[in-house]
Amino acid sequence: MTATASLPMTPLAPHGAAGPALAVQLHRVERRKRLRAMALTLPLLLFLAVTFLVPLGALLVRAVENPEVAGTLGRTGEALAGWDRKSAPPDAAYAALLADLSAIPETAQAGVLARRLNSEIGGARSLIMSTYRALPLGTGLSPAQAKEKLLAHDPRWAELPYWWAIAKNSSRWTPDYLLTAVDLKRDAQGQIVRVGAGEAAFSDILLRTFSISAIVTLLCIALGYPLAYWLSTLSERRANLMMILVLLPFWTSVLVRIAAWIVLLQSNGLVNRFLMFAGLTDMPVPLLFNRLGVIIAMVHILLPFMILPLYSVMKSVPSNYVRAAVSLGSAPLAAFFRVYVPQTYPGVAAGGLLVFITSIGYYVTPALLGGPGDQMLSYYVAQYTNVEVNWGMACALGSVLLTATLILYAFYRRFAKAELSLG
Repeated sequence: MTATASLPMTPLAPHGAAGPALAVQLHRVERRKRLRAMALTLPLLLFLAVTFLVPLGALLVRAVENPEVAGTLGRTGEALAGWDRKSAPPDAAYAALLADLSAIPETAQAGVLARRLNSEIGGARSLIMSTYRALPLGTGLSPAQAKEKLLAHDPRWAELPYWWAIAKNSSRWTPDYLLTAVDLKRDAQGQIVRVGAGEAAFSDILLRTFSISAIVTLLCIALGYPLAYWLSTLSERRANLMMILVLLPFWTSVLVRIAAWIVLLQSNGLVNRFLMFAGLTDMPVPLLFNRLGVIIAMVHILLPFMILPLYSVMKSVPSNYVRAAVSLGSAPLAAFFRVYVPQTYPGVAAGGLLVFITSIGYYVTPALLGGPGDQMLSYYVAQYTNVEVNWGMACALGSVLLTATLILYAFYRRFAKAELSLG
């Protein structure tokens, strides 16, 4: 009888016990893969956060922030907290105002305060600056003496509208910029009302911005759809060659293209010369520094943004669908509009959204080719940033553009989901 070596034997797991253990191991492997993928994309996410999300958040915060008055006239705001805004302000407000103005270290900071209050009521700039330059008006004054000194320096301190402006802006956070961007305002009692007919401006500017963008989008669809369809019917070699010509404007500066349009559209330009040579007109047609010139240049610049989404969708549509409809008795034109065109709606929607969103933010083209009545909302954002130096108002107008963009994108997402559900 021979002895056999005894080998350690692992007890068999009960039936079904290996399943949960294997599932746990697979879950760990999948989790490690996800973590590795997140680690690879982390630099990109950090870059987007620093360059896009942080500035965007700062834009939204600055649109409702009001630090100029609250940070400078803090004691005056506290003294006016219980004021009914109908009777004369309390004497303590005059003393607090003198104390706050005396605490301003630099003339530039006083200028910022004066400019902010002047946007609320005309004349506030000269009132604040003259009072600041006249300081000190006295030391150790009682509230009644401070009031007497201020009124003796400038009788306008007895007028309530200047105190209304200070009281209304004594809070660090304000909706005033956003309200102004849609032609609303807060009255002396804090109620939201519409501005007067002579003050309303941004409603017309918004309407002009959206109308120009809509016209440009429709023209891009009308011009881009047949061109994209023609490109989709060409052979791959010819289509690539033609696509280079479509993309050629991307390789040229926008300023260069606008300068070229100025040469073409001016009274003695090539376009007017051709129209008069062909006998279509007896005198030059005004094509420059008006709405027509702006639309022509914007369509030329934005047309590739419409062609590319349309072309990508059209290339994926099988051509035998239309042939099948024709073989079943449909007219070629009817087959095209009933069978082919509905399948290209996603490309039309994507291109139209891209062109429209890009259009509403245009600044250079209307500024150089348009007249005073053709400027879009971005022009006034630049105006408040560079000329008026009113960052709150500029950020409020930018927030309006951002809100419009998000609403359009939400409509596009809903339209795309509806198309997918129907498909």
